[in-house]
Amino acid sequence: MTIEAKEFKYEKDKLDSTKEWLKKEIGLIENNDTQLQTKIAILKKQAKGKYDEELETSQKLYEITRKNLNNYNEALPQPYFSRIDFREYRKEKESFYIGKFGLGDSSTGDEIVIDWRAPIADLYYSGTQGEAYYKAPIGVINGELSLKRKFLMKDNNLADAFDEGINEIILNNTAVEGNALIDEFLRVNLEESVSSKLKEVVATIQKEQNDIIRADKNGALIVQGSAGSGKTTVALHRLAYLLYKYKDKLSGDDILVIAPNKLFLDYISEVLPNLGVDKVKQKTFEEMCLEILNIKSKVLTKDKKLSEVLESSDEEYNKYITRSSKLKGMMTYKIFMDRYVRHLEKKDIDVPDITVDSYVLFESKEIKRLYGKDMSNLPINKRKDEIKRYFLLKLTEKINNIMEKIDFSFEYMIARAKKTMEEGPERRKKLIELYDERDIKKEYIRNKSKEAFNTYFDSWREINTERLYINLFNDHDLFNEISGGKVPEKLIKYILDELNNNKDKGIIDSDDLAGMLYLKFKIEGVPDKFRFQHIVIDEAQDYSPFQLYLLKSLVGNNSLTIVGDIGQGIYYYKGIEDWSKVIKDVFDEDALYTPLTQSYRSTVEIIQFANNVLKKQHNSLKPAMPVLRHGKAPEIIEFKNKEEFAKKVDLIAEEVENSGKRSMAIIGRTYDECKQIKEIMKKYSKSKWDLIKDTDKSLNPAKIIIPSYMTKGLEFDCSIIFNCNDENYKDNELDKKLLYVALTRALHLQYVFYSGSLSSIIL
Repeated sequence: MTIEAKEFKYEKDKLDSTKEWLKKEIGLIENNDTQLQTKIAILKKQAKGKYDEELETSQKLYEITRKNLNNYNEALPQPYFSRIDFREYRKEKESFYIGKFGLGDSSTGDEIVIDWRAPIADLYYSGTQGEAYYKAPIGVINGELSLKRKFLMKDNNLADAFDEGINEIILNNTAVEGNALIDEFLRVNLEESVSSKLKEVVATIQKEQNDIIRADKNGALIVQGSAGSGKTTVALHRLAYLLYKYKDKLSGDDILVIAPNKLFLDYISEVLPNLGVDKVKQKTFEEMCLEILNIKSKVLTKDKKLSEVLESSDEEYNKYITRSSKLKGMMTYKIFMDRYVRHLEKKDIDVPDITVDSYVLFESKEIKRLYGKDMSNLPINKRKDEIKRYFLLKLTEKINNIMEKIDFSFEYMIARAKKTMEEGPERRKKLIELYDERDIKKEYIRNKSKEAFNTYFDSWREINTERLYINLFNDHDLFNEISGGKVPEKLIKYILDELNNNKDKGIIDSDDLAGMLYLKFKIEGVPDKFRFQHIVIDEAQDYSPFQLYLLKSLVGNNSLTIVGDIGQGIYYYKGIEDWSKVIKDVFDEDALYTPLTQSYRSTVEIIQFANNVLKKQHNSLKPAMPVLRHGKAPEIIEFKNKEEFAKKVDLIAEEVENSGKRSMAIIGRTYDECKQIKEIMKKYSKSKWDLIKDTDKSLNPAKIIIPSYMTKGLEFDCSIIFNCNDENYKDNELDKKLLYVALTRALHLQYVFYSGSLSSIIL
């Protein structure tokens, strides 16, 4: 509820005084900053390029000061967004103001604004009035929560404030089952227009989202989030929270975010920096694989492959392209690779002695014992490296043993010469020759031993993973043996032809990257550069179980945040259909599953409209529950020709702009269809519409035309579905998922156009 005038004035004055204090604090930090810069310049001059402990300390202090200065400057317009009143057991009641950054007074040490990630801030997100507690590093803190106040800012001034009590929530008064509760503060925030980038939402994080954000770091966390549930936002805010909580042990360099495409990476690019988080690696799965494999080839992405499937009318071709994709993503494929590695091990273990000029440096039976037994837990090349390192410690001793053998054999010849030859020039000449021959041989063996040793191990290592992978399919008998003869001959031939054709063209299919990377890990191990302490996987339903297993191998303690929505699983032929199967097969039952069923993106009317399509999918998902934000019902509009479509869209564009909104998307089923829409709008529309391609790296959502499969994770003020007829969207699982994705992008307005007969899956 909105607070009383007296309270509002108090809060307005409090905000003004906080800003004044903040300006003074910024001045002090700036002065400190200048002094540190001067000191560093002097120390650098004195050090003359040499290490200086005081210089290093000053530089680290400057980095902290600089970051604080940036945070304080960013906080100045809106230092905080909420207030809680909490009385700790046996203590006086205190008011705590919560903001995006913790702000402290440098002279007194008092914390003026509490960081949203601090333990006590949990009361704002998850606490209710009355008896409450929060978990602090020293233990559980009990007390009484008497106030939760939320501040609505406009133009950096206090516009309104809302108090939330245990029953002070606005309840939807309609009789529609499943409509959720929502506070007025959240409703006002959700009414805002879309920007070109995903925003931080620290002020409006809901309890179910907060529980995920603050979940324990160690262990895999799988979040099944309905469209618009904020799963991406929650995952990124979770990173900011973990970096705050474990700041002494965790840094941005230790974290990896895996996103579906470059466009999506650009869309989420501002969230972490806005939360004060930097250096976090954000990549697509394909980018990461190519970097680890050190391959420069062009990739046939999953989006490109899906586009081919959608646009091809050749059922036989689609059958093989999808079956190939499915096979390469199954955990069965990992078993094939494991068998292949064992085959390579057997071949590798059949090694000769390490010799030099008929002398044995190291016997093969010792190499076989170390390789096949003592070090069998290590990746293949790691074993070889360890054997080499171990032998290197003994190499001098082995060479000395050979020297003794040479000495012994020459001592015999020298003694025989002395015994059989008479004293004289001939005898002396023979002895000198023998001594010289011995010394030359010893020098030769000494030098040749190291060369033979290094050559042996260099030739024994296998580093070309791409070649190994392709060789497996080119050896028909071997692949049949490894696959147990369970893969149909025609599918094997298709995969082999595809592999060889791609190789000739310098292309790698994204589906082959998992197998190649797994082989590399089994042979060389995971590179230290790609070992992380936490990984976030977004749109995880589009990754195969094998790909998820690979990502799991890059992180310690199974520390992953995996977010996705099976209802949007458009890569049906290889993606995740059931999270319980992932938990069993990929994580050996060691993963926590949690659903996010509340949808915050769209109006009640838009979500209910989209849920009609979700219910027709073959899954057990509960429909998304919309928050209480009503709007205009989606419109289904028939058009007779291209010009009529363009003119009606122009009228919609005027409506959107007149309502103060700005972002619009015409969503086509495929990229080819989007190119056709582009031509229609270019010819008949009075507005300019931008066509989005799968290679685009940034997005301006003002007026765009975009394929359905590229809209996942994105949102628009208004979405327009192009030609939702029974030819374009058929009654099959893929089209149900594509249409559901397209129908869940709009925040405020949605229009569905069709020509001919309306698709049955939308009725």
